[in-house]
Amino acid sequence: MKIIFTVIGKTNAAYLETGINEYIKRLKHYVNFSYQVIPELKNTKKLSENQQKEQEGQLVLSKVQKSEVLVLLDENGQQFRSEGFAKFIEKKALAGTNTLRFVIGGPYGFSAALYKAATHKISLSPMTFSHQMVRLIFSEQLYRAFTILKGEPYHHK
Repeated sequence: MKIIFTVIGKTNAAYLETGINEYIKRLKHYVNFSYQVIPELKNTKKLSENQQKEQEGQLVLSKVQKSEVLVLLDENGQQFRSEGFAKFIEKKALAGTNTLRFVIGGPYGFSAALYKAATHKISLSPMTFSHQMVRLIFSEQLYRAFTILKGEPYHHK
């Protein structure tokens, strides 16, 4: 199985970039993993929030293949404990999923088209985090899921 983690715009803070890169490096020991950055839109002051979401959604959807399972990281999505998220990943692998794509949207969320195309929505917490922080948090949780599945000591109950 391949996992693609898609985000809109570069990570701005060096400390977050360092952390994300560390987990990307670790994840490659477990799974065919790629981190995909879609450049943020330019001249957004002239766009409404909805227009910005629609354009970002089109950019994301242009990257998604029909065979991929699309998962949006969304505040209204299903919440998991780390073990449950690991089981989610395992079920997708056992079901023969070729590619699992996780997406963090732009500052205003997702377009209607992305919601329609998505198979799943996952929430990392009832708390709100910046889109920049979510990249690191999700990268760590994805790594944790694989260590749980492999029975490695990274995760403590």
